Amino acid sequence: MLLRNTDPFRDFDRLTQQLLGTTNRPAVMPMDAWREGDKFVIEFDLPGVAKESIDLDIERNVLTVRAERVARNGDWEMLASERPRGVFSRQLVLGDNLDLERIQADYEGGVLRLLVPVAERAKPRKIQIGGVEEEKPASLPG
Repeated sequence: MLLRNTDPFRDFDRLTQQLLGTTNRPAVMPMDAWREGDKFVIEFDLPGVAKESIDLDIERNVLTVRAERVARNGDWEMLASERPRGVFSRQLVLGDNLDLERIQADYEGGVLRLLVPVAERAKPRKIQIGGVEEEKPASLPG
């Protein structure tokens, strides 16, 4: 009699962790975003991705970031493979208060950095109050 200790869900759990990430190992394209004065900064970690394989598209107010990490081919045996390969993407819905015409993008050291300015119409401003000055009644002698 052969006893096997198998867990039919182990492979499913492993696949889910690779696709969705875990608290120990996040999903494929981790991101940080914050506001600095009149602009928003968004950074994506894309180590091992060539700049030429990164594609940024904006349609209406949806920003799509696509990147490809190419698998290495060679005459060798893979011992561990934890970094995802292939094409992956991420979409962000950007608010109407941002100037989507003036987004700047830089890629350095495996980090894609986007600078998204706040739209002029969304910046705080003073509003002048108009109207007619009312005449003050003359003071009575007294």
